[in-house]
Amino acid sequence: MKRIIEQTADGSSTLFVPELNEHYHSVKGARTESQHIFIDMGLNASEAIEPRILEIGFGTGLNALLTLEAAEATLRKVHYTGIELYPLPWAMIEPLNYSNHPLFKTLHTIPWEEDAIITPRFTLKKIQADFTTFITENLFDIIYFDAFAPEKQPEMWSQELFDRLYVIMNPKGILTTYCAKGVVRRMLQTAGFTVERLPGPPGGKREILRARK
Repeated sequence: MKRIIEQTADGSSTLFVPELNEHYHSVKGARTESQHIFIDMGLNASEAIEPRILEIGFGTGLNALLTLEAAEATLRKVHYTGIELYPLPWAMIEPLNYSNHPLFKTLHTIPWEEDAIITPRFTLKKIQADFTTFITENLFDIIYFDAFAPEKQPEMWSQELFDRLYVIMNPKGILTTYCAKGVVRRMLQTAGFTVERLPGPPGGKREILRARK
């Protein structure tokens, strides 16, 4: 699929997919959105001492980068698993200018399907797979649910998948997503989660969802 770089309102960039008429991030601010939804409302809200994180949709690696930065800033050890069916090459990521952090390129160039110790506090495993058929025996403390929108990728927003996510989470686990649609909230509740509507990122979506096991 073709992808076009577009600048967002906070100065950071995102990718636009004409075939889906969909952006990878909010046009109101890519970095602002990711920081608010996944770091502030997800990672920072977790009680896990050494959280294991699962990201559905590794994409541009922005969520992984922000998590790495948070782990280093808080001296908190994180194991991060990112699932992506269509990996993006570094040549497409570099022009987004997300960060001059020397390890950002490393996140994209390490081998897939194996644990890579990026820093003593951040281990990354990238898995190229279709999450609708993905099976794991691992348990996670935090899930970043960052698939394309339900109307663009409906197979990723099913009751069966949310049921499966509930099973692979540790007690007190947290799932965060930018999508606050009522149907998504009800599916999360049916799966067993306690769901909160939270304010969205500054200048962006009005509400987001956080689900707790």
